[in-house]
Amino acid sequence: MNKREINEIKKQFTPEHCTITRICGCYVDGDKNKKTELAQTFLMLTEEENFKYFTIFKNTLSGAIGKNLLNMEFPTEQEKTGGTQEFLLRLKSSKLEDEKLVEEFYDKVIESYEYGENYYIILIYAAYDVPGRTTDGVENEDASEEVYDYVLCSICPVKLTEAGLCYNEKHNSIESRIRDWLVAPPVHGFLFPAFNDRSTDIHSLLYYTKNSEVLQENFIDKVLGLSTPLSYKAQQETFQDIIENSLGENCDFETVKTIHENLNEYYEARKDAETPPELDKMEIKKLLEDSGVKQASLESFDTAFDNIVCDEEQPKFSAATVASTRSFDIKMPDVVIKVKPERTDLVETRMIDGRQYILIEVNDSVEVNGINVRNVDVETGEIL
Repeated sequence: MNKREINEIKKQFTPEHCTITRICGCYVDGDKNKKTELAQTFLMLTEEENFKYFTIFKNTLSGAIGKNLLNMEFPTEQEKTGGTQEFLLRLKSSKLEDEKLVEEFYDKVIESYEYGENYYIILIYAAYDVPGRTTDGVENEDASEEVYDYVLCSICPVKLTEAGLCYNEKHNSIESRIRDWLVAPPVHGFLFPAFNDRSTDIHSLLYYTKNSEVLQENFIDKVLGLSTPLSYKAQQETFQDIIENSLGENCDFETVKTIHENLNEYYEARKDAETPPELDKMEIKKLLEDSGVKQASLESFDTAFDNIVCDEEQPKFSAATVASTRSFDIKMPDVVIKVKPERTDLVETRMIDGRQYILIEVNDSVEVNGINVRNVDVETGEIL
């Protein structure tokens, strides 16, 4: 799913466009005991409760694709009878009205979800009448050809509010605040099936994690039946290791700068595509070729890639994750330089008196600790 498709689903989480018909919930304590459960028609909740749930559901579809939102495909074996995809399909088809199926889902989550404190599992079922679109992108409600029905799962920590004082308006007094259990924003969740190309894709789902480094591998494996992808940081580090090991002694400043520039161009040209841009093994190698990497390094690329990845099912790297779209960072033990990605032309390396220097072109505006300073001619001492 891309950002446009995700936002289209999020727009339903408002009173005017709500397509949610059923909500189920299970409150679990730190010892994995079910404390209380909810199962009812969504619109039977109060208006205030609706708004609070809408916020939770929007948060479950928030963040950056490839970092917080991960597009994942089911292996073929999980689509057979008894597989995780087949179970989720039955859960969706029941519209969450089959109590035994819902309870089985709760049990699967509780068994696999690794969290030592209280949390709240929320499940909703919704049916979205997908409006058609004209060739110029205008929605046409009368041209709908499909109903996209789905389940959304949100897992929210439940935290005890902090002790403190509060103002009691009824008694007009300052009193000790009553501590209660508060449902926090979701930390994990998923949307099934995926809404790819504005259509139902039962072979995929969209996974959400608030912290890109805490993916809940056991939950992904046991409940969803999927291979845990590389985390956001792991993708960056793995990609960097592949580049370093491929280039070897040819890993110089200018080569890396060129790779950075070409990678950013690759991402910018594809960021609005229907499918989020990714790089596989061959595309990374082509990136190196286009960046002028020497033939010796290209020849060592395959070995470097296979030794670092060590996975029969070779991963694809999210271009949004591995491209440095926010800054071009140069780090040394005592100096850190940050450059806008599109202005790497301001930085170059040069040999002066046998020593290598990083040179930065100085323009009209220079600040030192927030103070505007004037440029000085080092030979004459005159202010420029």
